[in-house]
Amino acid sequence: MNYNQLTENERYQIYALKKAGHSQQDIAVLMERSPSTISRQLKRNAESRGYRPQQTQRLTNDRRKTAYKARKFVGPNSAAQSDA
Repeated sequence: MNYNQLTENERYQIYALKKAGHSQQDIAVLMERSPSTISRQLKRNAESRGYRPQQTQRLTNDRRKTAYKARKFVGPNSAAQSDA
């Protein structure tokens, strides 16, 4: 299963379609995305003023900057010593 995060353009597309009165199911079909993806996006990023794509993208960028990034540990028993 492939997973791709929503792009900034897709966030604006969700906003425009929602504002035009489309249901989450309609948006998912039009964008060729899972209905649960659209639902989570709207639920996670809706505020008192509704879904705002510019703010949503900014929050996404902030989360990416602070996200845990796995790093490979290279310890004293690494490949460099396996020649012995």
